[in-house]
Amino acid sequence: MHARTGDHLVIEGAKVGVARRDGEILETHGPQGAPPFLVRWTDSGSEALVYPGPDAHVQPAENGGSR
Repeated sequence: MHARTGDHLVIEGAKVGVARRDGEILETHGPQGAPPFLVRWTDSGSEALVYPGPDAHVQPAENGGSR
């Protein structure tokens, strides 16, 4: 999984009752845009360093993001 600054990380709710989460990728810390990602969550505004699991995908930014 690779991303660019400005892309969104989407984590699907893997269990019933667990909401989908979406956040803007602020930084990539792995080589060539690989995880971990510093993400600002849309629902809370909090920031976290995230190692995405199999229930996550990157949604490219509409403007193409930047590195």
